[in-house]
Amino acid sequence: MTTRRYDLDTLRIGAFALLIFYHIGMFYVSWGWHVKSVHAGEAAEPLMRLLNPWRLSLLFLISGAALRFAIDKTDGLGRFGRTRTKRLFLPLLFGMLVVVVPQAWLQLIESGEVSQGLIAFYPGYLTDAYSITTPTWNHLWYVAYILVYTLLLLPVARPLSRLSDTIEPALAKVLSGRWGWCLLLAIVFAPHMLIRLTLDARFPTTHDLTGDWANHAHSVTWLLTGYVIAKSSAVWVALRSGRWAFLTLSIGLGAVLTVAWNNWDAVAEAETWLWPARVGRVLYLTAVILTLLAWAQQLAAREWRGLRYLTEAVFPYYILHQTIIVTVGFWLTRQSLNVGVEFGLLTAATVGGCVIGHEIIRRVPILRPLFGLKPLQTSAFRFESKSSNPSPQRQST
Repeated sequence: MTTRRYDLDTLRIGAFALLIFYHIGMFYVSWGWHVKSVHAGEAAEPLMRLLNPWRLSLLFLISGAALRFAIDKTDGLGRFGRTRTKRLFLPLLFGMLVVVVPQAWLQLIESGEVSQGLIAFYPGYLTDAYSITTPTWNHLWYVAYILVYTLLLLPVARPLSRLSDTIEPALAKVLSGRWGWCLLLAIVFAPHMLIRLTLDARFPTTHDLTGDWANHAHSVTWLLTGYVIAKSSAVWVALRSGRWAFLTLSIGLGAVLTVAWNNWDAVAEAETWLWPARVGRVLYLTAVILTLLAWAQQLAAREWRGLRYLTEAVFPYYILHQTIIVTVGFWLTRQSLNVGVEFGLLTAATVGGCVIGHEIIRRVPILRPLFGLKPLQTSAFRFESKSSNPSPQRQST
């Protein structure tokens, strides 16, 4: 596995793009969120339910693969840890103190808890007690989690890399059969089903870091999965051979689960179908992630125009997008627009704001580290196990 993994670069871009549009969707569904459209309802919820089980799991898996390529290339794990801490902690701190503030302000205005302007609200954001925790990281919880997971992984990273290399021959033998793809599905599915049975009910997802144990268990497992499979030829061959089976299973499970979710009261009341639906959800998210890995390998194995640009852009886009959605959406939904116009303007403003914001950030040296970008004289790491040319490699977050 010595070639650049353009497929993983592409999946990373796609995963963050999906996250942006998912958060636009959160403005329009009936579920709780920071601010809501006057048009919020149930129309978009079936699609959102299909995306929700796997979208963040995919990000943690890709982050694990990125760590494997980066750690295997570095000479000093201490230096790597310091560099990674700086690249993640600075954006997290800046995000909590600056970028996320308008989200909390407008959420509290909408709930009627505050009425002052943003500047007058800011001291209270740092010191006062509200119905929401402030200062907060909101959507930036992912950055905090990845930072902590990375630091915890570093002491065992080298042994884990050696272990994955050691088991590769046995794994190749096991997965090389006709039903190797099915065994791969079972291997990836099993730990998450165990977590579902033991932790999920006791520890609902909170994103508060200190008590989010079920979410931690799932996220760390996906990150370690990405780390282990990143350079496993056996796994990638099995993924390729099972790509149609994974796709068929994902579509089938998605269709069945949509019916179940749309009739959840009846499903929950009839206990016969409750646990099959829960097992089906875990199997569905596993199948979708393996489908995406398999088909990205099949369709995105080569570099495409814009890949380098977007690989750098995704982190600033990620940091900026939710504040744009909340602030623009809060204003738009009070302008008596129909839902189509409002949605179109909000989407255009979000994408346009991310593009303009990134174009400014990438050109201003002092802003780059605040949004996770390396100094101008270097470029970002990409998914590869060995350097295929002498030019500096770009680093992914």
